Amino acid sequence: MTAGAEYKQLASGLVVCRTGPEHAPQLEELQRIVFPTLAPAERFEARHYLRHLELFPEGQFCVVDPEETRVVGMTSTIRMDLDLDHPAHTFADVIQGGWLTSHQPDGHWLYGADVGTHPDYRGRGIARALYAARQDTVRRLGLTGQLTVGMPSGYGVVKDEMTAETYYAELLAGTRRDPTISVQLRIGFEMQRLLPGYINDPVCAGYGILLVLPAAHDVRFP
Repeated sequence: MTAGAEYKQLASGLVVCRTGPEHAPQLEELQRIVFPTLAPAERFEARHYLRHLELFPEGQFCVVDPEETRVVGMTSTIRMDLDLDHPAHTFADVIQGGWLTSHQPDGHWLYGADVGTHPDYRGRGIARALYAARQDTVRRLGLTGQLTVGMPSGYGVVKDEMTAETYYAELLAGTRRDPTISVQLRIGFEMQRLLPGYINDPVCAGYGILLVLPAAHDVRFP
């Protein structure tokens, strides 16, 4: 594997790359590792990654460990317009069978379809680095900011004890921590709306939380 599409080297030695065709097979494998409970029909495969590069190459990033010649992080994005007052949509609506053909070339938001880190590399700033690369893209393209729908991955464990609305209210109040959403809040994302039926994954009981990161917010590379 090459790092010919190198974007930025982190202090840890890991390299943020613009995704290239050579990364596609390992990205497919990483999807299965990072999202083991996600419905297979909602996971990206190598063939999808190659198509993403045709649609919107500047919005695709991965993180490579050059010593191990291994892809250890990834994110796929598109441009999109979304009415924040009426934001109902699903992950399936966004990914369009994995092909990301919901991409709008003139869309005002950078929509993050996913972000993931290999379990062996968590805690090393990979997610922050990917969000920083995305924020650079937002500013370079003159976009409004980043949109994503985070998976409240702690809700599946307590779904028989409380409603998703109560879980969301506790996140808003700062009285509950979620393994995924709380990390995104520390990056600077703001919670906008609870979206039922967003994704086919029991870890969050199908719920998503719409998150917004304005272009003016700085995200520093670790």
